[in-house]
Amino acid sequence: MQRWLNETWQNYKSLLLFLVLMALFRSAIADWNDVPTGSMNPTIIEGDRILVNKLAYDLRIPFTHVSLFKRGDPLSGDIIIFDSEVSDLRLVKRVIGVPGDVVSMNNNVLSINGQQLSYQSLGGDQIASTVDAVEQLSGQQYTVRTRPGSRVSSFAPLTVPQDYYFVLGDNRDNSADSRYIGFVPRDEVIGRSRSVVLSLDYENYFRPRADRFFKTL
Repeated sequence: MQRWLNETWQNYKSLLLFLVLMALFRSAIADWNDVPTGSMNPTIIEGDRILVNKLAYDLRIPFTHVSLFKRGDPLSGDIIIFDSEVSDLRLVKRVIGVPGDVVSMNNNVLSINGQQLSYQSLGGDQIASTVDAVEQLSGQQYTVRTRPGSRVSSFAPLTVPQDYYFVLGDNRDNSADSRYIGFVPRDEVIGRSRSVVLSLDYENYFRPRADRFFKTL
């Protein structure tokens, strides 16, 4: 057995070291995350592989959620990736409220700390009964999709606790977000995404979508 181990190490040490370093890199520095659902439509679509910057907020011990050094905190408008204990899933959502914010929604119109956000309509899809609009939050602009009359289009003011975040999907009426899973603890956040790496069309034999490669979110 010892001889076999020695021979294996001698023959494959370069490959083994590469695999170990790659695993460490993906765990602690950067990785990509597959997005199989439409909860972030139209910003992120099914089949996108998004780049996850795992150093955006923390330097962590590889393969753990233990932070060695805190580099910053999520900001309003950030797209974050987090391991949700409540849903037992890794989720991708947009930060809407940071600690201390008071968040409310009335007919799909958000208000933060009593200030209503600005919206610019982009028209709708009559077949799907959806409406797209540009939402402006903390100097950022992005497109959200809503379905007028949805039962989750309104909620009373909520104050975001310390070390927690309020998140929503950009596809507001098709997203398991803070309206269902509650506030997201800071220590569940594993990184931030600002771009798509590549995208495959699930409904067209996984054909690559060239127009979405390295697309900025």
